[in-house]
Parts: sequence; C-alpha cells; structure tokens
Amino acid sequence: MGKSKLISLSEAVDRYVIDGMEYASGAALPIGSDAVIFGREILRQNKNNLHAIFHCNSQQLNLLAAAGAVKKVECGFSGLEVFGFANGLGRKVESGEVALEDYSNLAMALRLLGGAMNWPFVPATVNIGSDIEWRSAFSPEEYPAKHKIPSVTDPFSGRQIGAFKPLKPDLAAIHVSMADERGNAIMLGTEWSRFELSRAAKKVILIADTIVDTDCMRQYPNLVRIPDVIVEAY
Repeated sequence: MGKSKLISLSEAVDRYVIDGMEYASGAALPIGSDAVIFGREILRQNKNNLHAIFHCNSQQLNLLAAAGAVKKVECGFSGLEVFGFANGLGRKVESGEVALEDYSNLAMALRLLGGAMNWPFVPATVNIGSDIEWRSAFSPEEYPAKHKIPSVTDPFSGRQIGAFKPLKPDLAAIHVSMADERGNAIMLGTEWSRFELSRAAKKVILIADTIVDTDCMRQYPNLVRIPDVIVEAY
C-alpha cells in the first residue's frame, strides 16, 4: 500500500505555493468544476505576484486577479458564463495592474500538450495573422510581437508556420471527481486539458470531490486519468 498523500488545504498552499511562481489550475467549465477553494486559500495566505496560467477559467482567476494576487496571466478564456463577465480580472487588466497574454482555447490546449510531451516548441497554424499573434501584453512596446508566436519553417513542405512556447507551470491545482489517498484520480465529464496539465506541470496538487478506497480505483483502471506517481498531494 502506498503512502497517503492526503493533507490539509492550508498545508498544501503553504508548502507548494511560492510568491512569483507560475501557477496553473483546471478545469473551468462547466461552472463549478474549477479548483476555486485552492485559489481562496492562496488569498488567505497572502501569496502574490503569481504568473497565472489558465486554459479556460471562470471564478478562480477572476478572484485571484481582483484580490491582487496575480501580475501576469496567460489564458484562452475567462468569464462567468451565465453570471456575466470576469469583471475582477477585467478591471485589473484595464488599469495596467495585470498583464494578460491572450491565446485561443485551442492554442492553450496545444501549449499544454507541448509541455506534457516535453516538446521544444509547438507547431502553430492557429492564431496566425490575428492580433493574438501580433500583440503581446508582456512586450507591449513591440508590434508586431515577433517573440510571442515566432515563425518557423516546416521542414517537409517549406511552409512558414508559427511556433507556440510549451507550458510547463511550476504548480498545477487540478479539480477531480474522486481520488484515493495515494493520489490516483478519476475525472468525470469534460476534462478541459486537465490530463495534459497534470503531465506538463512540475508539481500537481489534486482537489477531489470524493475520497474513495484504492480498491474502487482498481475496478475502473481505464478511468484513472491522473496516476499517483505524478501527484504531490491532495
């Protein structure tokens, strides 16, 4: 029997969240599947200057930005769906307090895949020729932003395409449907790149709805999308 990785929420944040780190979380949709409680504990412990990486997000990024915990953001979408816009994040971006580097949802998924696969870069045929390619919040003085999605040559066709930087965040807090004490996890419903995020991140923390026995996991091994070997704690 493996060692239990079950720890308290406050201990997880205190131990693994460091000011200024690249922090990622997933998933966001549908509303309620985000690891919002982890973000709330980040604020309670006054962690700040985070570089937030969110594929498609709702409450958590909006809360972290509104409370002043993040300085940089890379995301594909942030909103509250039927509840309206992510105004907390919007205000911070408009005031210049937060630099938001935007990509499409597909681009974020591809960048997480690149991080999971340890690719040096991700070939890009999306976002090309748009303001997503040309404008960079991290280098606003540069237009077009040549270093955001630089051009590369396809060695087979000779065609010019783009290159995304793979995402490899320092820490990912991932919401899952159920997990055992060893950190094996099952995700029910839409994943929104949580599988790829769990492989791309340097450290993974799980937030589970339900704690189950390992024997339950063994009954459905094909559903265990996040294995204990890549999980720090939950």
